[in-house]
Amino acid sequence: MALSPPPSAASPAPRSWRPTPAIRASVALHVGAGAVALAHSSSWPWALSAVIANHLLLTAAGLWPRSALLGPNLTHLPPDAGPAAVALTIDDGPDPGITARVLDLLDEHQARATFFCVGERVTRHAALTREIVARQHEIGNHSYRHLNRFALLGPRSLSDEVRRAQQAIFDATGETPWFFRAPAGLRNPFLEPVLAHEGLQLASWTRRGFDTVSGRAHAVLDRLTRNLRAGDILLLHDGHAARTPAGTPVILEVLPQLLAACKAAQLTPITLRAALTRAAP
Repeated sequence: MALSPPPSAASPAPRSWRPTPAIRASVALHVGAGAVALAHSSSWPWALSAVIANHLLLTAAGLWPRSALLGPNLTHLPPDAGPAAVALTIDDGPDPGITARVLDLLDEHQARATFFCVGERVTRHAALTREIVARQHEIGNHSYRHLNRFALLGPRSLSDEVRRAQQAIFDATGETPWFFRAPAGLRNPFLEPVLAHEGLQLASWTRRGFDTVSGRAHAVLDRLTRNLRAGDILLLHDGHAARTPAGTPVILEVLPQLLAACKAAQLTPITLRAALTRAAP
């Protein structure tokens, strides 16, 4: 399903939710399986097996961060973003011990990034959150609490996580995010209707460095730069960052080299909002 550019207004407007073919097929299968089981009682094991298989498929789709089976999912920048554009996204902050140093590195390389921030961290570190915006970067919604069980939440709890983070970011910065990224990229079929109601668009990534689990800077950098090309969305973390053997947050070692690699490839890191604004008709 194609993503539409966010509105030009400062705050995103609600958009209509349209079930994907996978969701429509799931509903049809449930209805059909129920009808068959009622009409032919001996067939209920087959009907039940079909429903279970369908639930497993939807679960797998939710556990695949780059899947679009459950709804629109930005995994690459649109071609109209420009022939040299890439997006650098930084998750799980703000972190007072790391984020300010990340901002300085971005300034040194004249690069822009999208920070997917956790709502409760935004509330605790409001001044640092405002600094991200003041330095012309973008803030995205990364849920309010970054729960490990986020993908298991129901519609009401998902809505609470999304809306509380939206409010926290607005209270700190006066800006409302356009993009949402699920914790670890994991979600379920109930999330997309919530995002549509809030006017948010799901964004995942093209490639990530696994820098929350690996402190080997060269390995993280290699994952991000291998076959690096225009349109890529790259993922690093300022929150929950792994440490190098010397005890340095790995993003602080990787980021200067990543930005240098972008420059060598004549690629320019821009925000997701800038990318989709360029692509707007």
